[in-house]
Amino acid sequence: MSTFKREFSFDKNIKKIVSANIKKYRLEAGITQEQLAVDIGKSYDFVRRLEFKKGEIGCSLDTLYRISVALNQPMGKFFEEK
Repeated sequence: MSTFKREFSFDKNIKKIVSANIKKYRLEAGITQEQLAVDIGKSYDFVRRLEFKKGEIGCSLDTLYRISVALNQPMGKFFEEK
């Protein structure tokens, strides 16, 4: 069986999209950054930077899962572009 390089189009702004969606769904839920931080076991500063830096910092899969549970959103929603 031979292998070859397949071509994909990866969105270079995915972390920015995820960051914006975290903020969007947090605001829709009426939850503060401080409350979300407590809910997911992270610092307030982490959540603030995650939203404010707009994709300059990322988060682990485990953290994204915790955010999705806290905000009652399927994980896939965080990857959807507006």
